[in-house]
Amino acid sequence: MKLLVFESWFTLLFVDLLLRLCGFKALHRLLHRQRVGQINKYGQSSDELSHATDLACAFYFRRVSPLERSAAAALLLRRHGWPADLILGLQILPYESYAWVEIGGRIVNDQPNLPEIYQVLERC
Repeated sequence: MKLLVFESWFTLLFVDLLLRLCGFKALHRLLHRQRVGQINKYGQSSDELSHATDLACAFYFRRVSPLERSAAAALLLRRHGWPADLILGLQILPYESYAWVEIGGRIVNDQPNLPEIYQVLERC
C-alpha cells in the first residue's frame, strides 16, 4: 500500500504541475489520449487505488481540488488496468463545478449520489 500512496502522490504532483504550467487544456488532452494500461497484474482493486489517492491528497503539501484529486485517481486507475472515466459536473444554483471518477458507471472515489447533485458536462 505504501508504494501505491507514493505512486499516487507523484501522480498528483504531475497533475498539479501540468495544470499550473500548461493549463486545463493540456490535462484534458492527456486524459482523452491516455489508454488503459496492462491488465492489473498485481491485483489491486479500484477501491484500493482510490484510497491510495485519497491518502496521497492528505499528505500533499497544499489543499487539493476535486479536479486534481479525480484526475490523479483516473490516471492511476488507468495505469493499473482499470477503465476509469473522469467526470466533470456542474451545479447551476449555487454555481459550482466538481469532478469524480467512475468505472462502468459506478463512482469509485466519491459519494454515489453526485449525479443527482451535478449535471454531467463531460466524460474524459
